[in-house]
Amino acid sequence: MALVGRLEQQTLERDGHHSEVDCTYSIVHDSDGKKCLQIDTYGSKTRQIPGKKSQSIRFTPEALQELKAILESHF
Repeated sequence: MALVGRLEQQTLERDGHHSEVDCTYSIVHDSDGKKCLQIDTYGSKTRQIPGKKSQSIRFTPEALQELKAILESHF
């Protein structure tokens, strides 16, 4: 699992093709009791095991503040 502590902007040179997948989120507490957001994605229908958890990304409270500012600024 990836633990995101901060976000840094990067400009993509080209945009690749992405498949739509299912996604869930959970509010979890880290070892210090701080609330974190965990996002899990699941394999697409064309994967060998469709629906199997594929990626987990957990955002620290600090990274969530950065993400919130990004969303408010751009969307």
